[in-house]
Amino acid sequence: MRSEGTGPLAKAAGLLAVSAVVAAAWLAGRSAWAAQAGFSLLTLAIVIGMLAGNTVYPRVAVRCHAGMLFCKGPLLRLGIMLYGFRLTLGQVLDVGLASFAADALMLASTFLLTCWLGLRWLKMERQTVLLMGAGSSICGAAAVIATAPVLRAGADRVAVAVATVVIYGTAGIFLYPQMHAWHWWPLSDGQFGVYIGSSVHEVAQVVAAGKAINAAVADIAVTTKMIRVMMLAPFLLLLSLWLGRRGAPAPQGQTGQGEKEGEGRIVIPWFAFVFIGVMLFNSLNLLPAAWVAALVQADTWLLAMAMAALGLSTHFSAIRQAGIRPLLLGLLVFAWLVGAGGLVQVLLAA
Repeated sequence: MRSEGTGPLAKAAGLLAVSAVVAAAWLAGRSAWAAQAGFSLLTLAIVIGMLAGNTVYPRVAVRCHAGMLFCKGPLLRLGIMLYGFRLTLGQVLDVGLASFAADALMLASTFLLTCWLGLRWLKMERQTVLLMGAGSSICGAAAVIATAPVLRAGADRVAVAVATVVIYGTAGIFLYPQMHAWHWWPLSDGQFGVYIGSSVHEVAQVVAAGKAINAAVADIAVTTKMIRVMMLAPFLLLLSLWLGRRGAPAPQGQTGQGEKEGEGRIVIPWFAFVFIGVMLFNSLNLLPAAWVAALVQADTWLLAMAMAALGLSTHFSAIRQAGIRPLLLGLLVFAWLVGAGGLVQVLLAA
């Protein structure tokens, strides 16, 4: 079976299948309901990919194997590297220490809480918990797929983590504007923007929640969120060092002795360092704005192709097998982000 799915033809077939899903996601994203719900191209790509992956795609999956691997591997890493063109050092410094402090506190506390709840209380599988922690604490689905190569996580586990990010992040789009309208927290618009940026899962969800209030809140929220995105690189390095000391989780499908195969081995996420380098290079303003905009657009499509490939190679049966625990963990972490994120802003304001 694997021999049929290798070679140039298999790579081309896989790229064609992935491109078809991304094109469908792009068309869906142009609709009014998708814009109002804050569904990004990445989110739509994995949703449509999962629908196709459980209906028509299995008939040709064997012939597309090489293309799927290419999209989930080299294309994904390239997309993460180019993500640095969305940031400049000036943007990071302009938002002030309050945003840095809020992002750092929320990232560390959310990730550690997710690990504690998932591993110690819910007794969940370690890769899924770590992926959910990365997605909830940093930048949603993009963080999940960036963390997956470091963990060597299987597509089904990544899909479970992405699903929780999509579900509860989408709920945040509607909840945060209501909290602002009801004055749940004694915060100014600027502080509320930091609150949104430091606690909502996805960049697209941050944009949607902020714009539902006003443009000023949206600008501050997005900048704060992009600082969280920048923290992805050091997070991946620390995670890799931690896994190297404890023993990396076995690749999906391995149990028992396989858990120890990665012990003592550190997986260096070089693409994360390139991400920082790209951000610093972008800060120099050496490229014309039109070129940077084109690179950002190309990066969006690369990440969308990785998400589509992930969706195509995911089976609903695996998500059903995961049971209620990932959804419960996602709900508890979402409650933490809403409550602790607001409390952090109140304390910083004081």
